[in-house]
Amino acid sequence: MDRSYYILKSGSLYREQNVIVFETNEGKKFLPIENVKDIYLLGEVSLNTKLLNFLSQNEIILHVFNYYGYYSGSFFPREKYISGKLLVLQVEHYLDFEKRLFLAKKFIEGSIFNILRNLKEVKSQKIEDIKEIFFELKNANDIEKIMNIEGRIREIYYNEFFEIEKRTRKPPLDPINALISFGNSLLYATIISEIYITQLNPTISYLHEPSERRFSLALDISEIFKPIIVDSIIKRVLNLNIINENDFLKELNYCYLNDEGKRKFIKEYEEKLKSTIKHRKLKRKVSYRMLIRLECYKIMKHLLGDEIYEPLKAWW
Repeated sequence: MDRSYYILKSGSLYREQNVIVFETNEGKKFLPIENVKDIYLLGEVSLNTKLLNFLSQNEIILHVFNYYGYYSGSFFPREKYISGKLLVLQVEHYLDFEKRLFLAKKFIEGSIFNILRNLKEVKSQKIEDIKEIFFELKNANDIEKIMNIEGRIREIYYNEFFEIEKRTRKPPLDPINALISFGNSLLYATIISEIYITQLNPTISYLHEPSERRFSLALDISEIFKPIIVDSIIKRVLNLNIINENDFLKELNYCYLNDEGKRKFIKEYEEKLKSTIKHRKLKRKVSYRMLIRLECYKIMKHLLGDEIYEPLKAWW
């Protein structure tokens, strides 16, 4: 079975015959190509074009993160699944304001539903406040207003669910903000990998403005999955003391996970992606990772006019 590999140590990554090799001062680790889905580089790793060509031939995505765990970029193999028709429709739904607005609202609708689900679990007193703001979404007539609604709700949500006063990003200023930033970076990369399997173009988005320097469709889709993947993991690692104060690098003006903290979080993250739920429509168990892929397929069906898009709303 294909799996994701996370590399936190410093070393060299190269091809040796039909195997990927990661070499450090401690020795070599071999990654059989048939078992590799994607690779996450979180350490100081050197590589060469021979390896990149090998990864491209085998349709393996390489995600790169900086020292602090922020997503830097991806090596995206030549697209195997290309559909000119779908690309035209993707662009059309961006250029047609009403079509774009519909999808942007749907991404936020799914996000807020899953946020409310989390708040119900902790018996929050702010649920009605969030619902009141949520009602504004129906009449929001531009992207900026939609983003404003989402931002106000998420501010209340983070304060209630994680008991933080303010979301700080670059840099995060406390352990919970550090966990949110790291988790969101991992999720963003995972969604990029899942988009690659479909015929969607990751640079054409509807909620977030398309940019030359990012795969903005992954940002759109991530809004739905942050509450049910990243936020639930954070709640778990804190409640069970899986990650504690010793797992962070803290200075006056920043706070980041150290390598041990990253390892612990990645372990929980992978377990979450592999865990399954009974899908109501498919009538079988599917993993959280598969839910992301299914979301991509739902977007495709909407663009093709086969089925009106409805975002994932956690029912379990």
